[in-house]
Amino acid sequence: MALDSMQEIFDAASAEGKPFWRVVLDTDVEQRETTEEASFEKMRATWRAMLESVESYEGERRSVSGLVGGDGQRMRDYAAAGETLCGPYLRDVIATALCVGESNACMRKIVAAPTAGACGVLPAVLVPLYRAGRAEEDALVRALYVSAGIGAVIGYRASIAGAAGGCQAEVGSASAMAAGALTALRGGSEAQIGHAVAMALKNLMGLVCDPIAGLVEVPCVKRNVVGAVNAVSCADMALAGITSRVPVDEVIDCMGDVGRRLPVELRETALGGLAATPFGKSVKEAMEKRG
Repeated sequence: MALDSMQEIFDAASAEGKPFWRVVLDTDVEQRETTEEASFEKMRATWRAMLESVESYEGERRSVSGLVGGDGQRMRDYAAAGETLCGPYLRDVIATALCVGESNACMRKIVAAPTAGACGVLPAVLVPLYRAGRAEEDALVRALYVSAGIGAVIGYRASIAGAAGGCQAEVGSASAMAAGALTALRGGSEAQIGHAVAMALKNLMGLVCDPIAGLVEVPCVKRNVVGAVNAVSCADMALAGITSRVPVDEVIDCMGDVGRRLPVELRETALGGLAATPFGKSVKEAMEKRG
């Protein structure tokens, strides 16, 4: 089967008595003509690369522009001092999102999930659970299949590219993928996964892509934090039994329509939004002088 809609995955799961992640795995096996074992090991390698992107973070590194670097370490230090307003898990989510987003800006290895600009969201919600002993590796690999299925549907029905649909298509999609993965990881039903995805996308609907100087740095890195925290809140709402009034596939279609309606200046061209502020223009001019 093709992953063309969330409802298609729900129907297959119901008809075949399989969980969401298994439907996605079986689709991968069919489409790539591989084995279940090979598919699972490939996803395990993805998980381990994601974990490495967190563990290899270096707080002293700075991006070429100098705009990004060190904030992940600052957040870790602040969290260690016990001064955060949020609890242990959420403060680790924030720090991890910053660390991985900065690693991308500093040309370190990351997992594009679904894009490099949104690479911090999924590891931010999953890695802290693993490091705290609250989720085993195989369960996290299965959760990544859930996120992959969600991403595939969004990519088919709408977009995962900032140039096509704004940051809602990148960080918004990543947030939806993370919300669904968390819901599945915590034992949520297929319907609850759908509600978590829908709510996560709705919360970030219309988010523009306006990278200063065209770099995936400002405001991109900190938007990964927003996407990750949004995912946690939406997963918890779905697990609590709170539902999205608008069906998930309709929300995805709506996100695609909103993205197409965004002015070109707000779709990764660095011609509008924060990129067009006096500060944004000064950074661009400085980068151009440096060649």
